[in-house]
Amino acid sequence: MNSDQPTRSRDESSPAEPPIVTQPSSSGRRQRATGTHTGAFGQRTGRSDLVFLEGILPTEGNRARSDDPIDAQTERCLDRLEAVLAGYGLGLEDVMRVRVQLTDLESRDVVDQVYEARFDGEYPPRTTTGVCELPGGAGVQLEVVAADE
Repeated sequence: MNSDQPTRSRDESSPAEPPIVTQPSSSGRRQRATGTHTGAFGQRTGRSDLVFLEGILPTEGNRARSDDPIDAQTERCLDRLEAVLAGYGLGLEDVMRVRVQLTDLESRDVVDQVYEARFDGEYPPRTTTGVCELPGGAGVQLEVVAADE
């Protein structure tokens, strides 16, 4: 060791505690401004009996119904989901998995009530994820996998 260089002592203190997260993400970390853009989402099936749907938003025409309460937005998403599934000759009973994205995780209970009412006791597995923003300012978005069995 060269005696001309100062020696550095190791910090013997304990590592800092990670900050407590009170919001799943922040708008400062978003990838792009969403404004009124409601996305360009795919509905690809390939050569499978599975149907993958993404970007099921509470839209009417090209406008997200972001001013509606979360229960109405969830109902609208499920209405749109049923319409898209019907195009494949499928219904809610064919849904195998749902991913729910919410901008306010506190609204989870309200979304659960709507979800339970629409699936008539046979609930597909579901994951709920908090996000900072959704296209068009929506409060909820669905991603779905359905099976044509």
